[in-house]
Amino acid sequence: MHRTAIFDLDGTLVDSAPDLHAALDRLMAARGLPGFRRPEVVAMIGDGAKVLVERALAARGAAFEQTALDAFLLDYSANAAVETAPFEGIVQVLKDLRSTGWRLAVCTNKPVEPALTLLRALGLADQFTAIGGGDSYPTRKPDPAHLLATLRDAGGDVSRAVMIGDHHNDIAAARGAGVPAIFAGWGYGPPAMAGTAPVSTRPSDLPALLAPFGEG
Repeated sequence: MHRTAIFDLDGTLVDSAPDLHAALDRLMAARGLPGFRRPEVVAMIGDGAKVLVERALAARGAAFEQTALDAFLLDYSANAAVETAPFEGIVQVLKDLRSTGWRLAVCTNKPVEPALTLLRALGLADQFTAIGGGDSYPTRKPDPAHLLATLRDAGGDVSRAVMIGDHHNDIAAARGAGVPAIFAGWGYGPPAMAGTAPVSTRPSDLPALLAPFGEG
């Protein structure tokens, strides 16, 4: 059985805040509402597109509308890789892990089609055996069933898997699934979200931190 490293996407594999920010600002502008500062957007990321739009509208005193979500998804999907890029060192880390026998997967609350579009645009999609989006299964993080379904689709096993993410949803999903977690300290979540999980301060630290997991 392969060892499986399961990665969150936004804030862990890629710095997607610039394009999410731009799409949100365009959504607000179309409704005559003011845009956001980058820290405001970063604080809203992590629970999927619907929640992101809900939070953005609520922050401007507006009620959620399905048409707003549809417009955001259409716009963002067409512009998801304008400024978004992998975090420094991530591409090499993925190659190093695969070369040492790790199977890789993505478990993200981002809808699966925008996630796939982004990963393809960045040339990363082929690195992953499975991509579990926020709408791929009946549940999503922090529900452990989302992580377990992604792990199943990757052909992995709980006893030889690790979750890597920058949000408390990643840590909670891993805990509920009985999977160890590593907190991506370079991402969007504050350090307190790590709880008792070990913290990787930069992507290049990951191979050493992952080495003890799933052996035997």
